[in-house]
Amino acid sequence: MKEQKATNVTWHIHRVKREKRESLLKQKGVVLWFTGLSGSGKSTIANELAHKLHSMGHISYVLDGDNVRHGLNKDLGFSPEDRNENIRRISEVANLFADAGIITITAFISPYRKFRNFCRELVGEDRFIEIYAKASIKTCENRDTKGLYEKARAGVIKDFTGINAPYEEPEKPELVVDTDKETVEESTEKVLKKLKELGYLEA
Repeated sequence: MKEQKATNVTWHIHRVKREKRESLLKQKGVVLWFTGLSGSGKSTIANELAHKLHSMGHISYVLDGDNVRHGLNKDLGFSPEDRNENIRRISEVANLFADAGIITITAFISPYRKFRNFCRELVGEDRFIEIYAKASIKTCENRDTKGLYEKARAGVIKDFTGINAPYEEPEKPELVVDTDKETVEESTEKVLKKLKELGYLEA
């Protein structure tokens, strides 16, 4: 992705290991990577999931695509190059959060498999859960209160995923939430069930 530019830097080993933080929090650090078209329900489910986890006594944090672009990634647009850098940066942040023992929930379109896999490799296969928020273009357009799809079809917005920019569906996601058919509550419960099955949550 990016080459190391800084020189004379040394990785410091910390006394408090991830396992100790996880023991204190009674959970395991993990990255839940929601991917899907704009309007597919990623952010809505991510926020409901964070709410449910909080009510269960677990620490989580939602890294939302639009929110991150207001700060960390406000210098990036939506060209393929900027999209890739957007995902690279957020992958590094998500990895740090997971290392802190936090259940890290991301909600990004992240249209390219290559860069979703970059995060998987960075975090580790046992700490990464790809969740495909599956919805048809028609459903996403019907949910679009911002009018983004209409603007994209009119040519006002360039490089809009699903209209004039590609979206590569996950080939083997750990979980699919079909938001054409499922309610937010049903999708959220599916994710919680998966977390419990995989042992990320302690009783």
